[in-house]
Amino acid sequence: MMAGSIQTDDVRELYRDLILDHARHPRHFGKLGHVTHTAEGINPLCGDKLRLYLDVGTNETIRDAAFEGSGCAISVASASLLTDTVIGLSTSEAMTFFDAVTAQLAGSDSPEGSEVELGKLRALAGVRDFPTRVKCATLAWHALKSALRLDKAPASTE
Repeated sequence: MMAGSIQTDDVRELYRDLILDHARHPRHFGKLGHVTHTAEGINPLCGDKLRLYLDVGTNETIRDAAFEGSGCAISVASASLLTDTVIGLSTSEAMTFFDAVTAQLAGSDSPEGSEVELGKLRALAGVRDFPTRVKCATLAWHALKSALRLDKAPASTE
């Protein structure tokens, strides 16, 4: 086995472990006490359901984020990673992450002009090898977009 292959396998294993950790021990799980934005997300294909809660300040900074719901490991891990990521970001920065993560999961590069460093969110890239699971990984991100737009209808992966 070549050294580059070992490194790639090690990185994949690390990302897999990160996904499993966030699925088993989701961060920011539960309802927030003070909520300014919320959205429901539904993945009718596999039954994932979640509600995303955001506390957005008057300066358009996301002060806190949390989620509730049920779903597969990928759906829960993605929501956990999302909440970890967006706390402290401006709403426009959060939308930049939405664009970058959904592009990554679609197998394309980040949108032109986007210089987002995905960090831990790169762990979600492996999901694109399983096309039926991409919707699981994007559900929370579509809920984020709906919440920030103050959409009343549930966000869907369809």
